[in-house]
Amino acid sequence: MSTFNRHLLQRFWSLAAPYWRRDEKWTAWGLLVLLVLLLLGETGFSVLFNEQTGEFTSALAARDSDRFWHAITFCLGLLMVAVPIYALYYYVRDLLGNQWRRWLTGQFLERYFKDRHFYELNANAGIDNPDQRMAEDISTFTQRSLFFLLIIIGAILQLLAFSGVLWSISHELVYFLVCYAVAGTLITIYGYGPALIRLNFRQLLLEADFRFSLVRVRENAESIAFYRGEGQELQQVKRRFTGAFDNYNQLIRKQLFLNLFQYGFSLLTIVLPSAIMASRVLSGEIEVGRAVQAAGAFAAALSAVSLIVDNFESLSRFTAGINRLETFSRALEIESAARMHAGGTIASLESAQLGLEHVTLLTPNRERILVKDLSMVIRPGEGLMITGTSGSGKSSLLRAIAGLWVSGSGTILRPHAQDMLFLPQQPYMLPGSLRSQLLYPNKDKQVTDAHLLDLLARVNLPDLADRFGGLDAEVDWQKVLSIGEQQRLAFARVFLTRPRFVMLDEATSALDVANEASLYQQLMSIDTTLVSVGHRATILKYHKQVLELQGDGQWLAQAAEGYLFHQP
Repeated sequence: MSTFNRHLLQRFWSLAAPYWRRDEKWTAWGLLVLLVLLLLGETGFSVLFNEQTGEFTSALAARDSDRFWHAITFCLGLLMVAVPIYALYYYVRDLLGNQWRRWLTGQFLERYFKDRHFYELNANAGIDNPDQRMAEDISTFTQRSLFFLLIIIGAILQLLAFSGVLWSISHELVYFLVCYAVAGTLITIYGYGPALIRLNFRQLLLEADFRFSLVRVRENAESIAFYRGEGQELQQVKRRFTGAFDNYNQLIRKQLFLNLFQYGFSLLTIVLPSAIMASRVLSGEIEVGRAVQAAGAFAAALSAVSLIVDNFESLSRFTAGINRLETFSRALEIESAARMHAGGTIASLESAQLGLEHVTLLTPNRERILVKDLSMVIRPGEGLMITGTSGSGKSSLLRAIAGLWVSGSGTILRPHAQDMLFLPQQPYMLPGSLRSQLLYPNKDKQVTDAHLLDLLARVNLPDLADRFGGLDAEVDWQKVLSIGEQQRLAFARVFLTRPRFVMLDEATSALDVANEASLYQQLMSIDTTLVSVGHRATILKYHKQVLELQGDGQWLAQAAEGYLFHQP
């Protein structure tokens, strides 16, 4: 595996090109042109500094004080102009990298949330830690892309500037430079490349897994504490860290040999140019200062043609990051297409009523039939209760109605998305104020404070706003509210939006019978049709139909009146 193979360049180009071709291209190209001009200035000053170094060295050797102090004064003048140029170069480079990161992150976020890709990717085992790929890999990609682009441009300018100087002093040094650089590059690419790229790719994965295991413990701290599972969690976290630790040990062992080669390759250039030039200096053919100038030109030209040797460790990490980011980008493009072509899919049509026509529902991996050939209609006002044993596919059927699961066949008729609202068993509490919790997902809806407070009273949370400092108080609602309080808050969202159909997936499982009855009675009063997943006979009376899932794809539909729950 070569670092610079054709496929890697294609992957890099697919990620990099859009920024330089789309809406912000003029700003991007303008900053890049400015960087190239600054690089030209840096290169010019490098040539002048190298020339003056040789000049005052020759002056010292000749004991010519006037010549020496003239060279020193000239160097100080150069410094006054060069320092601002160097500083501005790094500022513009980082500014452009940050602008590129903002644009590319925005593109990835748009695609990540489009068509519910964020949900679909959970089932894609090949895409680990999308958060790291967008938060860290994009930043690394943009910054390192500019870094390598600019050192390549700088190397070309440096080579053009110093090769002429070197050729004018010694042809032998030029021939030696070419052979030395080519040999070093080939040894680096083919001798160290494949192993370092593989280990760096794996290190990114293992570090992300270790960090995710710690996040998982933080998010589930209460459950782990109740189970007294900290010992097992500690072992799992340690196991993930050990994987990262062991892989990094392998990586630094490989880097040890690369460093030995790199430093040997670099330090030899201190000796070799002088050895090649020695006979001409000793014979008096050229001045000592010219030899020093030649050595400086040789070092500058060699660094220009030895980019891979000098930067291979960084290049291998950069290559691993490109592979991760491009894989993620392709997954965002093909996720929907892949699921559509992996086998049969359930069609979806918009309708005034909710209906299923010969629907066969499979698990996303298509390994198990959950429901076979189901046909029924839920007309407005004729609620449906879905019941059955655990694992029979009740929640999965709601996912299919929502359009989240499409593996299978048949057709689902559903109202417009704005006419439906889904309440999962574990409500989602977004970061933000109490007001934003109530308005979610319609944050721009204009609602008076009095109306919001009335909604809280209707769901038996009359003092919630006062407890936390008002509707605009911002706390971690998922931590400070019990599951029952979160479920009641979710019902307040229903009463605010008043959808035509409400899908309740055991949405009252943490509530007592009195609170459950109050909420269901209010739902019946707002002209909303209910589709409830549940096990309690107490909510049966709020529905006209019952769908009992019996497992292995079998089902039974009947009127709610007279239905008897199976006793365990």
